[in-house]
Amino acid sequence: MYVQLLLVLIISFFGTAILNIVFRFLGKRGRMGNLFQDVRGGTPRAIGIVPFLLISLFLPSGFNDLVLVIGICALIDDIVGRRKIGNIPIEIGQLARGIGMLCVIGFGYPIMGLSSILVALFIQPINISDMQPGTTCNVVIMMSLLTIILMLLLGTGPIEEIPAYYTPLIVLLACIGYAPLDYLGKIMMGEVGNHAFGVALGICFFMLGGFIGTLILCIVSSFLIAYFRRFNLSKFLVSKLRISNPTYGDLMMDVLTGGGLGDFLRKIILGDKQYEVKNPILIVLGFRRLLYNPFAPNNSQHFSNSVKQNNSLSKYS
Repeated sequence: MYVQLLLVLIISFFGTAILNIVFRFLGKRGRMGNLFQDVRGGTPRAIGIVPFLLISLFLPSGFNDLVLVIGICALIDDIVGRRKIGNIPIEIGQLARGIGMLCVIGFGYPIMGLSSILVALFIQPINISDMQPGTTCNVVIMMSLLTIILMLLLGTGPIEEIPAYYTPLIVLLACIGYAPLDYLGKIMMGEVGNHAFGVALGICFFMLGGFIGTLILCIVSSFLIAYFRRFNLSKFLVSKLRISNPTYGDLMMDVLTGGGLGDFLRKIILGDKQYEVKNPILIVLGFRRLLYNPFAPNNSQHFSNSVKQNNSLSKYS
């Protein structure tokens, strides 16, 4: 077991460094397509494929398949980019990731029951965290360590005759090996990386405490993400959604319900309606963000004073 753990750390570190060099070499020659992004002078995308492959290989049987399927679907998104399907307002990548989430639920249900739904939905908060260099690594490292400590304190039994802490330790070491270049902003984890880490962390939470443990630790992780991204998320809510003076509840709701899936559900539930939230308690809890409907006409009229707040946050840009 300890040889495997050492291999994960070494391969993650050197594999990430090598893939970064290869992607940069090909990307600067225009041969990487969507996998070489025009940010910070050119940045390789989807380098998270290295920890993804390691986690898929070394996690206990059955659980590793969940990481494998979501990683493959997410990699399709990384490669294809924001390409639409004909005239349908759905991107190929979104469809692939949606299929991957359904597969995680379907394949995971016999193993984890209802927890498989939480694990699949946990992809959204982790995806939000990856929009800022180092944030996903911070969350994965902190939550993996917390899970290991709790497993040891609570005496969590072995999984398939393997110590329970083995799984979060694999996730931790794969992330530590990958992390240095991500912290420096030299590489991007991509959908393949953050989706793989999201499902892997969710599996660790399940191994620790079943459905309740998964729910609690997913919420704790979301609080961390909202905290780490508080400045950028506040700027986004003000400038793009015109939610003035966003509360921490708004940030949490954006982490939990933002993105394509959340907007799709809002379209189904709210139609073209935009509800104005005036209750102070609901505002603190983040209901302005929860009920923000991007499909509603003239929805910006419900959120005033956004320009002033946007200017006050400009120092964090």
